[in-house]
Amino acid sequence: MDSLSALQKFREKVQEFVPLRETEWQALMPLLEVSSLKKKKNFAEPGKVCNHIALVVKGSVRYFHVKDGEEITGYFSFENEFASSYKSFLIREPAIHYIQALEDTVFVSLTYASMQQAYANNIIGHKMERFGRLVAEHYLICYEDRVTSFITQTPEERYNKLLETGGEVLQRIPQHYVANFLGITPVSLSRIRRRIMKISA
Repeated sequence: MDSLSALQKFREKVQEFVPLRETEWQALMPLLEVSSLKKKKNFAEPGKVCNHIALVVKGSVRYFHVKDGEEITGYFSFENEFASSYKSFLIREPAIHYIQALEDTVFVSLTYASMQQAYANNIIGHKMERFGRLVAEHYLICYEDRVTSFITQTPEERYNKLLETGGEVLQRIPQHYVANFLGITPVSLSRIRRRIMKISA
């Protein structure tokens, strides 16, 4: 994917939160970085401050902790979703989990310093302040939904919800990560997938 296409995807995503006039976009664009990460490389890791908030424009990432030598998958970010260890990004403390590319992934990102520049910019400052607040609210909603789903939904219902956001990307990533995220075994996930395929056939 070329940089212009990646930047256009970022612009479209920002528009979902705040409308940007052309002059505002031209002020924001120099602050953005287009980067890529090879499969299995880390976007964030424990002990290091996460310095970026990024839009995944191609690929996908997995959030996970390591406890007693075992990886515990907590979340995914798919194409057209933001990725960050956002608490670390905001308060400048080391991250507590890994964010790792599940496949070769392309991002458009803002560093913490660039975000502060955007806030202080007299052309886009008010829009970016609103954008920052709405992204923080989005993260909070996602977290609450995740916690609630484990209390109120079956693994099959959680998997169906994941299919809504992950779509075809979900088929490209190792299924044991998906099972781990859902809190079930790979065998149980296979049964759920077979049931869903029968229903949709």
